[in-house]
Amino acid sequence: MDLKVRIRIIDELTDDEVTATGMLDLASGDIQKVEYDDLDVETEALPFERDDYEFSSGILSNNGRDVEFRVDVNKTTGQYSVSPNELLEIKTKAASLFAQR
Repeated sequence: MDLKVRIRIIDELTDDEVTATGMLDLASGDIQKVEYDDLDVETEALPFERDDYEFSSGILSNNGRDVEFRVDVNKTTGQYSVSPNELLEIKTKAASLFAQR
């Protein structure tokens, strides 16, 4: 089954944050199609490449309700992902989130 959901990604910097959207694969935990808001990737450093990068988080939303979770970044490849344990927690919370109306 190919189940991907759109998420918001927030890269926390010391005095700022960079936001993006991406597609979280609920089977593998990989996050693909990351598109940054207000960041020109051709001329600016990616958030995780900056000296003041601290961490990344993700938000899955439905009908005004949110599930927030930790996002890992492989600084060598630039790949965003979610750990298996975090993915299991997201699925549990998301099932509840999407069941509520």
